[in-house]
Amino acid sequence: MNATAYRFPAPAKLNLFLHVTGRRADGYHCLESVFVLIDLADILTLTLRNDDVITRTQDIPGVPEDADLTLRAARLLQETTGIRRGVTLKVDKRIPLGSGLGGGSSDAATVLLALNRLWKAGLSRQALSALALRLGADVPFFLGGTAAFVSGIGEGLRPVSLPPMWIALAMPPVAVSTARVFGTPHLTRNTASETIAAFTKDHGRNDLEPVVAARYPEVAAALAALRQATPTARMSGSGASVFGVFDDAGKAEAALRRLPPDIPGRLVRTVSRHPLVAWGFR
Repeated sequence: MNATAYRFPAPAKLNLFLHVTGRRADGYHCLESVFVLIDLADILTLTLRNDDVITRTQDIPGVPEDADLTLRAARLLQETTGIRRGVTLKVDKRIPLGSGLGGGSSDAATVLLALNRLWKAGLSRQALSALALRLGADVPFFLGGTAAFVSGIGEGLRPVSLPPMWIALAMPPVAVSTARVFGTPHLTRNTASETIAAFTKDHGRNDLEPVVAARYPEVAAALAALRQATPTARMSGSGASVFGVFDDAGKAEAALRRLPPDIPGRLVRTVSRHPLVAWGFR
């Protein structure tokens, strides 16, 4: 009998702003940001197995097995629950690696949500969130299902309500190392902490942006192009993606036409709820 394959989306996120507010004694950086989901997503295919093996169907360039967050998420859930079931994972990557769009973190969260249901593990959202934080700072956000004000090292999540937004998304063809960006001595690490009440969609900046733009001319070129259409265009996460927010699709499409021909871009829209949360995966 052929095993059943299940397909699930793993949506990307944008940081509407990203402030580095300090650095802890253990080396982790304290951040404040607003994360929103967008309608660009990886597609994960999970095929349940009759043994307890967790494996993937294909190699991902630049991502060895021990660094693959989908495998790590499945194995962590298996170890935590003691469930002796396996899964074969396949990822249709549509979110570029090193783009600041959270693709790997989103993939890991989708694996946790999906396998918690498919394996009948029965973990609570709180328990899943604890596992998610062990995998990476951005992973807990994707379990929450909605836009959120994020603080600390990713564990502080407060839902926020935002209107739908059209996004001109530029994706320079470079992969930025998050660890390298946070390790630079030139990074601003003392931005003042703020409250949710002070937030608007045009608020703030990305403290990582000057460091990345200075090292990657493609990111600088994307910023310059989109800022001809909106001065608040900025980088997402640790880069390399750059975006501008607009109130209608036509303005966003016009902004994309300003991009240099060697920088891909696409029109996206914010998503109010994570698809798996909307489907009742909790």
